Amino acid sequence: MSTALQSSLLRGDQLSRRQFAARTASTLLGVGLLPSVFTNKAGAAPFEGSFKGKQVATAKNVIYLYMSGGQTHMDTWDVKEGVETAGPTKPIKTSADGVRISEYLPLTAQQMHHVTVVNSLTSTQGAHEQGNYMMHTSYTLRGTIRHPAMGSWLTAFQPATGNSTLPKSVFIGNDSRHPGAGFLPASYNPLFVNNPENGIKNVRVQKGLSEDRFVARMSLADELDKDFRNTYQHRNVKAYTDMYDHAMTMMKSEDLKAFDLTEENEETRKSYGAEPFGQGCLLARRLVERGVRFVEVSLGGWDTHNANFVRVPELCDVLDKALASLLSDLNSRGLLEETLVVVTSEFGRTPDINVNVGRDHYPKAFSGIMAGGGVKGGFVYGKTDREGREVIENKVEIPQFNATIAYALGLPLDHVVYSPSKRPFTIADKGHPITDIFA
Repeated sequence: MSTALQSSLLRGDQLSRRQFAARTASTLLGVGLLPSVFTNKAGAAPFEGSFKGKQVATAKNVIYLYMSGGQTHMDTWDVKEGVETAGPTKPIKTSADGVRISEYLPLTAQQMHHVTVVNSLTSTQGAHEQGNYMMHTSYTLRGTIRHPAMGSWLTAFQPATGNSTLPKSVFIGNDSRHPGAGFLPASYNPLFVNNPENGIKNVRVQKGLSEDRFVARMSLADELDKDFRNTYQHRNVKAYTDMYDHAMTMMKSEDLKAFDLTEENEETRKSYGAEPFGQGCLLARRLVERGVRFVEVSLGGWDTHNANFVRVPELCDVLDKALASLLSDLNSRGLLEETLVVVTSEFGRTPDINVNVGRDHYPKAFSGIMAGGGVKGGFVYGKTDREGREVIENKVEIPQFNATIAYALGLPLDHVVYSPSKRPFTIADKGHPITDIFA
């Protein structure tokens, strides 16, 4: 490349190579770069006690709805009657015989024939950050390593599936505690979308910048980095380069329309609710429709230490509209059979009601649900005692719950992956899937 051309391209920009790379990546994807790390997938003897069964995938996609803050099981999926711990919350009948849920979820009640309720979850982590991390990764939070979330495991083990021009995994919401790809390569990170209404910003060539000039700039960046790539032939360097290539491809893809909610009719958008969570669920449906394999949508605010019986009905109203519309929408489009919808939280809340008419952290017993993706509909797995304090039937630890998601996706639960420190890990620690919930 001539000196004159380089001078012309760089004139007025006054950017160092590092700034140029960082700004370009941020502009193309609308997100910051997360640290990349090295993984070695070389085979090793399976962990003793790990699940060695093989399965045919029952789900192609996952829509993972995360109730950040600790959702109260007593006022949603595991409502009690005739005991003081129940508070004012009443159970209602649903579309599934014998399955009852909270009166605050009347629309979802009409979709429970698609749903398995797991009323026997238990965790060892009673603080938000640690509980969030364990629910996403199956591992305890440590200062020396970051473990991958399920969407990144899916991307790692099934990289050739889904839409080649869109991300394999997307996170929708404001929760900054998501572990991302952990120790896996940075290319396995989800795409973070802060606001579903905005979609992905800055994915088009900047106004006033011609296509030819843009291509020339990228060619210059490639030329400047060539020596570095050749000198440091490291997987992280390749992942960084691949990210640019993928971003360029995505910019030119017609599938970017998947992120544009204005293409949906007003009636559909209204059915999901006007809140970001509802619109995020609609965006999730649009994304899996176009080949995105794993989409997480977060709904915060469940940390109801105060005024539980004021705040929970408000939160449930948001969840109810979005979840019921999502299940109905997926079913009508023939997508529910291949899409596993998961609703979960880091822990539950105390059966006892505190002096502030709230419920405190309670990892000992709580609930989650799964729908579609090959699981039974109208089914309840596990049970707590009369007051919702103790799991008395089919206790499910967090690794088991996550192993069930991996099992539905056909991921190898006994495959050992090595972290950069050469420590061996599996997808869901030593968790065994709950095979009884599959149809």
